[in-house]
Amino acid sequence: MQRILKIVLLVVGCAGVGYLSGMVTRESITTWYPTLVKPVFNPPNWIFAPVWTSLYIMMGIAAGLIWTSGSDKKIIQKALGFFAIQLGLNALWSYLFFGLHNPLLALIEIVLLWLMIYETYSQFKRINKIAGYLLIPYLAWVSFATLLNASIWWLNR
Repeated sequence: MQRILKIVLLVVGCAGVGYLSGMVTRESITTWYPTLVKPVFNPPNWIFAPVWTSLYIMMGIAAGLIWTSGSDKKIIQKALGFFAIQLGLNALWSYLFFGLHNPLLALIEIVLLWLMIYETYSQFKRINKIAGYLLIPYLAWVSFATLLNASIWWLNR
């Protein structure tokens, strides 16, 4: 029961970060974002909420599996430290892109985010393969988001 509670706690925490990020983007989605020139592969706005919700749930489950893995405490702390950093960078991206309306700064930051997600994936995979695999869709989505961010910056510079 304690394991499930820890996993739920991390899922709720990740969803909370997602909710706060959504608060930052909400106004810009209807005001600033529609004014930008976007690439042809830009997905419709409605797709972002379900994709991010799914990703935050998988991230929380992955972190919960690491927290409750029973591995060496220092190894778990290191892996969860990377996780916390990437989660913070995830939230920061929304602020840079949608809050500050700065695609270039957001692009620089999303590259750092991608690297931190990859390191988190690598750390998680060593402890629990399933936890690592749960981060692959997140890494793929942020790869796509990086391309999208770069394209938006390029088209609107």
